[in-house]
Amino acid sequence: MKYVIGVDIGTQSTKALLVDANGRIIAQHSRSYQVDTPKPLWAEQWPAVWFDAVRACIARCVQQAAALDFAAQDVAAVCVSSLYGGSGIAVDTDMQPLHPCLIWMDRRAGEEVAWINANLDVDRLRTLSGNGIDSYYGYTKMLWIKRQRPEVWAKTRYFLPPNSYVNYLLTGEIAVDHSSAGNIGGVYDIAARRWCPETLEMLGIPPAMMPPRLLQSSEVVGGLLAEWGQEFGLSPGTAVIAGGVDAAVATLAAGAVKEGNHVAMIGTSMCWGYLNQQCDPGHGLISMPHVFNGLQDNYIFGGAITAGASVSWFREQFCQAEIAEAGCQQIDPHQLLEKRAADIAAGCDGVLFLPYLMGERSPVWDAAASGAFVGLSLYHSRAHLYRAVLEGVSFALKHNMDAGAKGARFLDGRLVVVGGASHSDLWMQIIADVTGYPVFTIEENVEAALGAAMLAAFGAGLIGGAEIERGWVTLVPRASPKPENRQRYADRFEIYRALYPALKPIMHKLQAG
Repeated sequence: MKYVIGVDIGTQSTKALLVDANGRIIAQHSRSYQVDTPKPLWAEQWPAVWFDAVRACIARCVQQAAALDFAAQDVAAVCVSSLYGGSGIAVDTDMQPLHPCLIWMDRRAGEEVAWINANLDVDRLRTLSGNGIDSYYGYTKMLWIKRQRPEVWAKTRYFLPPNSYVNYLLTGEIAVDHSSAGNIGGVYDIAARRWCPETLEMLGIPPAMMPPRLLQSSEVVGGLLAEWGQEFGLSPGTAVIAGGVDAAVATLAAGAVKEGNHVAMIGTSMCWGYLNQQCDPGHGLISMPHVFNGLQDNYIFGGAITAGASVSWFREQFCQAEIAEAGCQQIDPHQLLEKRAADIAAGCDGVLFLPYLMGERSPVWDAAASGAFVGLSLYHSRAHLYRAVLEGVSFALKHNMDAGAKGARFLDGRLVVVGGASHSDLWMQIIADVTGYPVFTIEENVEAALGAAMLAAFGAGLIGGAEIERGWVTLVPRASPKPENRQRYADRFEIYRALYPALKPIMHKLQAG
């Protein structure tokens, strides 16, 4: 029996799976860490944190499997997916990191965005890249380093996405997968599937800073170096597959392999994406080559920066009583909060929440947007507010789905949800009621790491395209829209959409102050 290892580097943890060629999970391990937020709207991580976690997770999976009928040479390939690394990791000529990676959450490049809008042909930039102009995108963060950290810029040889940097450490080979390159935004030509000399010149970013070797997500970067083979208990030369951006890889794991398939990944952030062969940046979503059939299919997605993060923030800041009560009962505080929130009527008796706690991505695209509860009265309880947070993130999901539907030829009649939110029955029902789609989740609860393992098996030749299309997961129906809630949520959604334009001037004044 042959095996593969799939690794996903997330924002707050890394997870690895060792699976067989049929997708059966043999071993798994994860390691948590924190994001550094030294200033408001800043979010960064040193890559050593990620690589240490990858090392620990792979080694532990192999150790677990060693108790079974398993040999090192039976592992055919390793594949790493990763969070969107924003700027990427600035490395010098010795491939040493020069600066923390400005990750997807980081919104410090506001001045650079203003400079681009004032001085460049932004329509041409959007047309070539298939993406917009916002401090979310990696190319704006690169310009921040150029302007604010000139000593780092002067020493920078390459900018490497997180998975590309880890692949370099594992193999000694430098390559970037197309999904990660496309997600950087303005420096990649979405139609030609290459770095874009025209936009690089416009932006003042030397083309030499973009690694020349671009790969499909299932292609081999190189062989595992002997030192890591010894540490992990794997054979030197084991194939390391390129991998890709975690949202797209998780979407693959959930079965998105054909045009019209769409998946919402709701963890710390929320990403809803679908497959399409064309892209239109005018709809306000993000485009990149998909991690499967990437020469023809684009993964087009949008999302909220703080989805699960909004829920965690509310719990930690305002729910100490529930946390203490749950501790006495030895249960998760979310169980108490959800039980009480389930007793609140849809619409929260007039309370709405805007989940813009770190600015917002699509389709709002405003780094100065901020969160808000609107409609509060003395009547409302923590249960109302907790449910309002779940509803607010669900409205943000629908906002993105409506934008995406303008560019899609069609969308499947079901919505697949993966990520931590999928554990919540209440949240799945709210999403079904808000979006109007029946909600399905996946039984295996592994997401991007399993998608990475699938890419590893495909890249190593253990499975073919037909097996990818059949998938390795079992979809489970979780919630169907309730007619009695649909109209109420439709009315609330129109109010939700009106809130941001109404509050935007006040949000910006508060941020400026």
